[in-house]
Amino acid sequence: MIIPQGILPALVTPFKDDESLDENALRQLVRRAVESGVHGLFCLGTNGEFFSLTTAEKLRITEIVVEEANGRVPVYAGAGGIGTNETKALIRDMAALGVDAVSVITPYFLSFTQQELRDHYLRLADSTALPIVLYNIPARTGNALAAKTVAELSKVPNIVGIKDSSGSFDNILQYIAVTEHDDRFSVLAGTDSLILPTLMSGGKGAISATANVFPKQVAAIYENWKKGDFVAAEKAQGVLRELRNRFGLGTLPSVLKEAMNMIGLPAGCSRLPVAPLTAQARAELAMTMQAYRDQGLV
Repeated sequence: MIIPQGILPALVTPFKDDESLDENALRQLVRRAVESGVHGLFCLGTNGEFFSLTTAEKLRITEIVVEEANGRVPVYAGAGGIGTNETKALIRDMAALGVDAVSVITPYFLSFTQQELRDHYLRLADSTALPIVLYNIPARTGNALAAKTVAELSKVPNIVGIKDSSGSFDNILQYIAVTEHDDRFSVLAGTDSLILPTLMSGGKGAISATANVFPKQVAAIYENWKKGDFVAAEKAQGVLRELRNRFGLGTLPSVLKEAMNMIGLPAGCSRLPVAPLTAQARAELAMTMQAYRDQGLV
């Protein structure tokens, strides 16, 4: 069973001007990430705009990422939905396409009890042989996985980790504390400012948005931490700060995509109703990206 570890870029979904999927651009982004030394690929997450994709589009994206990865790194695909049966069906179809694991966001829109969340994941785990990574992002879903629930779910053989995007380091520490007895379960940072702190505290890696822009530098956080060069790891972590500070200039993932476009990566637009950046926001982001160019980082 796979043990999630290292840096997994949370791949954006590139669109053409008419908001249709840009398949050639997606293939290019996957190749760039793999060739930059990342440790896996994560498609159809929040930055991948899973919420505005059809099921057919999700499966086509999965198919392309698996094809381009070509076994060089594991592929994790976001398979979450509101309903348990809906999610089961998506996991089944993704398994047929050859993904190595799925990530399952908590159900959203309604507020669920911890027992309902636990039972949702238990039913999913029972329906597939694929490894499952839990995905906690309460600001977007309105539902948070409690540490006790994660402890219970970590005992299920094919529930192998959790991505925490709560933004709370204390929450990550709680997840690590209740699962540290189990080497096969991984706690992954979903907030890029917490990658190195998570690793230093017993986590095993990160699913990273900024790795779309800086795959080598984000991978270097993990590689330097792994060999004990904490000064170099901290330096690599620091590269992400200014871009992270600009994420508030627009609605997710518009800033990330525009940053990629500015350095020649074909991310395209975000799907409506996410609007393009204002002229002022774009100018501010352009200054940040120029500073990165001046440092030779992009």
